[in-house]
Amino acid sequence: MGGVLFIISLFCNLLLLQNPSFSYPLCTNSRAAFNPKTPLVFCPYSGTVCCNSTQELSLQQQYVKMNISDFGCAALIKSVLCARCDQLSGELFRIDSVPRSVPVLCNSTVSANSSQTSQSKIDYCAKVWETCKNVSIMNSPFAASLQSQAGVPITSNFTKLTDFWQSKTDFCNAFGGASLDESACSDGGPVTLTNTAGTLSPPNGMCLEKIGNDSYLDMVAHPDGSSRAFFSSQEGKIWLATIPKDGSGGTLELDESNPFLDLTHEVHFDNEFGIMGIAFHPNFAQNGRFFASFNCDKSQWPGCAGRCSCNSDVNCDPSKLGTDNGALPCQYHSVIAEYTANGTTSEFSLATSAKPLEVRRIFTMGLPFTDHHGGQILFGPSDGYLYFMTGDGGGTGDPYNFAQNKKSLLGKIMRLDIDNIPSSVEFSKLGLWGNYSIPKDNPYIEDKELRPEIWALGLRNPWRSSFDSERPSYFMCADIGQDRYEEVNIITKDGNYGWRAYEGPYLFTPQQSPGGNTSINSISPIFPVMGYTHSDVNKNEGSAAIIGGYFYRSMTDPCMHGRYIYGDLYAGAIWAGTENPENSGNFTTSQISFNCARDSPIPCSFKPGSSLPALESILSFGEDNNKDIFLLASSGVYRIVRPSRCNYTCAKENVTAVAAPGPAASSPPSKASQLSHPYKNLMLLVYSLLLLFLSFV
Repeated sequence: MGGVLFIISLFCNLLLLQNPSFSYPLCTNSRAAFNPKTPLVFCPYSGTVCCNSTQELSLQQQYVKMNISDFGCAALIKSVLCARCDQLSGELFRIDSVPRSVPVLCNSTVSANSSQTSQSKIDYCAKVWETCKNVSIMNSPFAASLQSQAGVPITSNFTKLTDFWQSKTDFCNAFGGASLDESACSDGGPVTLTNTAGTLSPPNGMCLEKIGNDSYLDMVAHPDGSSRAFFSSQEGKIWLATIPKDGSGGTLELDESNPFLDLTHEVHFDNEFGIMGIAFHPNFAQNGRFFASFNCDKSQWPGCAGRCSCNSDVNCDPSKLGTDNGALPCQYHSVIAEYTANGTTSEFSLATSAKPLEVRRIFTMGLPFTDHHGGQILFGPSDGYLYFMTGDGGGTGDPYNFAQNKKSLLGKIMRLDIDNIPSSVEFSKLGLWGNYSIPKDNPYIEDKELRPEIWALGLRNPWRSSFDSERPSYFMCADIGQDRYEEVNIITKDGNYGWRAYEGPYLFTPQQSPGGNTSINSISPIFPVMGYTHSDVNKNEGSAAIIGGYFYRSMTDPCMHGRYIYGDLYAGAIWAGTENPENSGNFTTSQISFNCARDSPIPCSFKPGSSLPALESILSFGEDNNKDIFLLASSGVYRIVRPSRCNYTCAKENVTAVAAPGPAASSPPSKASQLSHPYKNLMLLVYSLLLLFLSFV
């Protein structure tokens, strides 16, 4: 029986691996949809869209030049053109990552099993063919799509569909079908989202086990896929640890006296200073390269030397800043340095220590004040570039408005190419801050006012960020608020997240503005997808500081699967964000109760007079190679485990234990014009056979 179950389990998992990752709704330029300053008139879209009034006018002019005499066909072609403005245009205009000139048209051949009840929606491709096949269209978008294919010359500006396609089948093979994630297609109007999951109840509770007593600020899974992970302390040390198997009763195996790397002689450690992040090169196993982001004090370490972020480029005079908590302006710096593990090319994965001298200084920047430094670094899973999160530099209300200043690197997310060292010409031309190059698709190419390093702007103090392991386009970033709102954002290219014109969704008025103000009408802010007010965690509007986490992708707690987990530093509270419909960017959040497993390897301490574990302060979250999530608290290291170990009820737990281990199936796509996945029905059939088989055993 065990062999049969293993084969069925393996087959199910292989089917699940065929399911492509789903994406956060993006426009064709990889940016998020937005609320236009001027409502669209020609294209029938409202709410968040992918076109501004100038782009809409261009589409209207293109439509007029087509000179379509048939009114029915003209209306359909207008809808095809206006699909550029749909909030899901990034999906509608690509298949297999290949851009198209025409959106994917809903097609009954592909959508036969669709949940749509309207036949006109799934037959939209056929409707376009039947209505327009014999109509002359000047500069037809369909001809432009055909012309982009090698070896197909177009000699006339006037084209009929029948000039190039013999039948509806041929036409719909070319333009109908599935988008990149097989979930969205154009039916002539806005692609809407359907709530297919119904009302989702929050989990009953989260169960934790304590596996370590020490406090760490960052955790990164070992790139070799093993059960090991790197932990860093704020003081300046990095350790390599082995994580015990879930349910084994083991604790974190880590030799405190033998760190992987000790940087305490370089790192300045204080309240908001220290090692802020560590990141390991995607090819670490082959090159041994890794990076540390930390703060230094130039009065204590000669290697702490760089340009001040308060400078003439951003209309800031360091001499007018004064002292901040006894520190001179730019006495402290943010640094990214590169290091190498000990060993040879074939041994880097086995290395237990690193060379203490930095290989290369990637980045150095002097800080105007003593707080709001951000500092996390991580590699993009899809592009391999290094992302660097910076705070606004400090001071109440970002007085110099650094976060909105496109020439300042404060209050930003940067995207750097650390694999290509810049030439002297590039270094001089772009005025780079260290040894990195600029990715060719960074948004400064389109926005000439933007510093080339910048990927996104308008952040106060980002703490912490993560890419969803199943959907890399979901780049989540928690941003600590001023005195009212703590927020979670989905980061997209050239996104402006509002600070300091806004604090979360609320308008913000600074107490002082020596650096000037930003007009709210001059920006298109992207508002948070999750968050909470200070009164939500402290009735007296007291201290709060959000700690960003991860989408939970383990099946250890199946009732938590797919939810975004985050917390608060001071309140010790934990939230779970649930997206519904899936891939919509629409989240509901619930504060999650939690407890400590009765068989925790290290007994948890509890709050006085309470049955709740005393985490003290949640400092960060971590994720291992099994996709289990860890809480890094001032009281120790905790792992999310099976809810039954805390007597929480999760109906999915027993079913999951019987079914195959490994990744869980993604929930089905939830766009309105939904297309069936070719493997979904087969997967469900196999799963049903498995349950039937078990019922006879």
